[in-house]
Amino acid sequence: MDINTSDFGETSDGEKVARFECINDTGLSMSLITYGATMQSMWTPDRDGKLANINLGCESMEAYQQCSAYFGATVGRFCNRIGGGQFSIDGANYQLAINNPPNALHGGIKGFSHAVWASESVQDSENVGIRFSHTSPDGDESFPGELQVTAEYLLNNHNELTIQFKATCQAKTIVNLTNHNYWNLSGAGEGSILDHIIQIQADQYLEVDDTLIPTGQLLDVASTPLDFRTPVAIGERMKSLQATPANGYDHCYALRSQTGELSPAATVSDPVSGRTMSIETTQPGIQLYSGNWMSGDIASGGYSQNEALCLETQHFPDAPNQPAFPSTILLPGQTFSHQTTHRFGVKP
Repeated sequence: MDINTSDFGETSDGEKVARFECINDTGLSMSLITYGATMQSMWTPDRDGKLANINLGCESMEAYQQCSAYFGATVGRFCNRIGGGQFSIDGANYQLAINNPPNALHGGIKGFSHAVWASESVQDSENVGIRFSHTSPDGDESFPGELQVTAEYLLNNHNELTIQFKATCQAKTIVNLTNHNYWNLSGAGEGSILDHIIQIQADQYLEVDDTLIPTGQLLDVASTPLDFRTPVAIGERMKSLQATPANGYDHCYALRSQTGELSPAATVSDPVSGRTMSIETTQPGIQLYSGNWMSGDIASGGYSQNEALCLETQHFPDAPNQPAFPSTILLPGQTFSHQTTHRFGVKP
């Protein structure tokens, strides 16, 4: 197992960015950068043993700062959408930046995905990876309370990637963190993911309005294009969704397990390469996004529509405005702590 460290340039503000290549004993490797506590690549073998990068990223800091797709980033303080960018805590009202009109998205204009995080190597007999840390001051992107966050990315010798988020606060606030990896099990740049086979451990999804904000209702997936209770190709039933505001899949599923224990969430397989990926999480929800708005331009990192999919484990979007949803409130003295594990393999 090994960690190779190198420079990855500077941000437009002159902050230096480091890159880490983490390699396990079986030959899998992941690259991480301190900008956004971001996973830049994940190299895994196909059924013939050929390695390919299955995670979309950018080749330079300039490209990351021109890209608006959140490739591989740690997203916060609050991932996904907050309706109207507004919420209240104990009678105090807060207005966030409207960066996804008419809503707030993924932590604001300069959320955690745009920060340069501190980092330290983590290595033992079974794991290799990086622990990132970041302090978000009171009022950062208009969120209340200082927040101290760690994001740990570990690759073990069982070909598992474990992502662990932790956060503590100095004043009552809201927190919802996720990783925003874009996966293509055929290999980044190798075409569409519409033939990828997906299964999601959820019987219900969150109904949304025309701006993709939850209505508060959980609907059954049965007899809808959102039914992935049994393995289905992601493109098989997507056409009917392309006439909706989501333009494809951009839906949050309520996972069957709502206990906070590490439980199965989703599986993905690629019939062409044989690569597989299974996901377990302690989070209550998972957002399936099918790369609907990637257009091949700089903002999309040069990738086109449906060239990757996201499976973002998280609390429900707009939870601060939905009392029936699992709470995203964090109090002083409490620790926000969630884990997601990806397991990589191959089918004959």
